[in-house]
Amino acid sequence: MVADESALAEVVAAFAAGRGPVAVDAERASGYRYGQRAYLVQLRREGAGTALIDPVACPDLSALGEALSGVEWVLHAATQDLPCLREIGMVPTRLFDTELAGRLAGFPRVGLGAMVENVLGFLLEKGHSAVDWSTRPLPEPWLRYAALDVELLVDLRDALEKELDRQGKLDWAWQEFDAIASAPPPEPRKDPWRRTSGMHKVRRRRQMAVVRELWQTRDRIARRRDVSPGKVLPDAAIVEAALAMPANPHALAALNGFGQRVGRRQLEQWQAAVDRAKALSEDRLPQPGQPVTGPPPPRAWADKDPAAAARLSAARAGVTELAEALNMPAENLITPDTVRRVCWEPPSPPTPESVAAALTAHGARAWQVEQVTPVLVTALSAESARGA
Repeated sequence: MVADESALAEVVAAFAAGRGPVAVDAERASGYRYGQRAYLVQLRREGAGTALIDPVACPDLSALGEALSGVEWVLHAATQDLPCLREIGMVPTRLFDTELAGRLAGFPRVGLGAMVENVLGFLLEKGHSAVDWSTRPLPEPWLRYAALDVELLVDLRDALEKELDRQGKLDWAWQEFDAIASAPPPEPRKDPWRRTSGMHKVRRRRQMAVVRELWQTRDRIARRRDVSPGKVLPDAAIVEAALAMPANPHALAALNGFGQRVGRRQLEQWQAAVDRAKALSEDRLPQPGQPVTGPPPPRAWADKDPAAAARLSAARAGVTELAEALNMPAENLITPDTVRRVCWEPPSPPTPESVAAALTAHGARAWQVEQVTPVLVTALSAESARGA
């Protein structure tokens, strides 16, 4: 474990002098700690070997990020690790995502272990993927497991590059990788409390306010204690309290999730959140549903706009058929959201040029536009003719 500045400086120098792509991985403590910060960073590069870095002891890895600027980074499921790597100063300018490459190449199982086994013929050691990586010191078997995650990543990348080239998809893959590398950090989610598991059971605005108050109270406690919010109070308990609207701590204690392990002081804290929601004036209660940007949920299309529903059905069928012919998941051929948006507000008339422009405006890559435009033109034109 690299856990001090002098050791880190040696790693920076070694990896700057290395050759070829660099394999990168990060371990988080999801389910144990608050947020998605990295608790271990693993790297491997020819000429430099493997390094395991402790980002708790070395929280600023920007010097390492700068040393690897311009070098191709190889990650598996890059979008999962890039946010926590960005927090510690590591941002790639070029990358190769072996999971996404596997999807584009048509592999049915794209987890790292399955890919290494199917493509390279090796079995990776399993068993530590869900451990608490914030543990210190990290046990030696965990470190070995973490090192293995980058041991064969460049070999896997090279094999997948050849396979994608054989299938005529390599340029498509590079367009996807470039889009990931150049994407800005995601915007903070609006009203994250609305994503509480089981929220669909909560119908009334006053009950929704209880969910919001409990969620926000839990979030403050979890952040202060640096623990996963679910360990402070499960989502199911929040929803149950919102539906029951308990009148006092005694009634709250009778609900699942608030019973034996919750002390009197904690019960009063949760009850205070419930009481705050009960005391809100009507104009301060949350509105049902989130403000919708773009088309409504597809299940509502048949009632709102039957022609749009027919367009969407035809487009989905066409995209699915094309994805099967190309041997890749339909959502990697084109995002379902893009298909919905184009079908809800189609260009008029739906020519190849206008449909291609619409797809591009919604963020589709050039290869996706080229492949999907004929399918959508056919679907939109058929429904236009039927409507006329």
